Amino acid sequence: MIYLDSAATSLHKPPQVAQAVADAILHLGNAGRGAHEATLSAGRVIYEAREKLAELFGVNDPTRVCMMFNTTDALNTAIGGLIRPGDHVVTTEAEHNSVLRPLYRAEQCGAQLTIVPMDRTTGRVEERDIIAAIRPDTRAVVCAHASNVTGNVMDIETIGLYCRAHGILFVVDAAQSAGAFDIDMQRMGISALCMPGHKGLLGPQGTGVLCVADGVRIAPLRVGGSGVHSFSHEHPSDYPTALEAGTLNTPGIAGLSAALDFVMKTGPSAIHMREIALARAFYDAIRRLDGVMVYGDWTTDNRAAIVTLGLSGWDAGEVSDVLMQDYGICTRAGAHCAPLVHRAFGTEHGGLVRFSFSYFNTEDEVRAAVDAVTELTQEDS
Repeated sequence: MIYLDSAATSLHKPPQVAQAVADAILHLGNAGRGAHEATLSAGRVIYEAREKLAELFGVNDPTRVCMMFNTTDALNTAIGGLIRPGDHVVTTEAEHNSVLRPLYRAEQCGAQLTIVPMDRTTGRVEERDIIAAIRPDTRAVVCAHASNVTGNVMDIETIGLYCRAHGILFVVDAAQSAGAFDIDMQRMGISALCMPGHKGLLGPQGTGVLCVADGVRIAPLRVGGSGVHSFSHEHPSDYPTALEAGTLNTPGIAGLSAALDFVMKTGPSAIHMREIALARAFYDAIRRLDGVMVYGDWTTDNRAAIVTLGLSGWDAGEVSDVLMQDYGICTRAGAHCAPLVHRAFGTEHGGLVRFSFSYFNTEDEVRAAVDAVTELTQEDS
């Protein structure tokens, strides 16, 4: 099997990740629920993960690194806890439903929403258009660092510094960039950084992260058990407990911590260079094939390692099925939970096929994928 669906989740992980999960299952208790060694060890493992994430993403206080269950959980927490009735929010057509649906819900509750359009050819959203959409009553800008369909990367530092200078919150969806791109919350003016543990950070599923900037207060999405202040009617307000009601995914976080060791030792830049070289090799080989239409801006390598294409005469789901059944190649077909992108491209009915590359993919796998797409174009003719 050739796995080219890393934008959905990482399949190939450093071997120490599975070992850390197994060790946690066998030995760790429930962090913050007691004073015995099993629970204290769990607390130490989780805090070490917070420290690594704080170092990697420019957070000056590890307690402001909050453990979530995935990016969607983090975005729901950030958006739901920051946006109030009457607030104006700016977002873009390039967003995943994990941004759009919480914003639509906020809109139903009285918030106002401006959606900045993307270019119908390249899929790019210009930073200047986002800034131009900001109004005197704008409370927040919410956008993805990298599109999960096109791979296009947003200049979040330009947007973030503008937002900081004008007292506007900036919420970033780093689902397709965390682990492969340099992200520094303090330098880039990010108020809330939302990311998965299971994609570019190479950790287990069921892990996500919400990093909160100094001075930003997010109302909790969930309240309940916290291990402290049990007689209070109110959920504790101190980070990270404020956003972490209930038992955390300790085995998952242990695996994520082990994965972070690999990411930090290898370096996000080196990881990105490897991934984009594989994606670029695939793109260069298939982009001129008859009947192949590739989406996204390929004038730069400052992009996620995603190649999304349509094949003339084929439904995207059919292409993906044939790739799996006949060639053993795993891809993602459909709308990719990004409906506005597909409406902009006019692909909402047939969908597109996404190939997404990992640090652990090989050149031989790229060649096999090129050969498969080439044969499908010839079959169509």
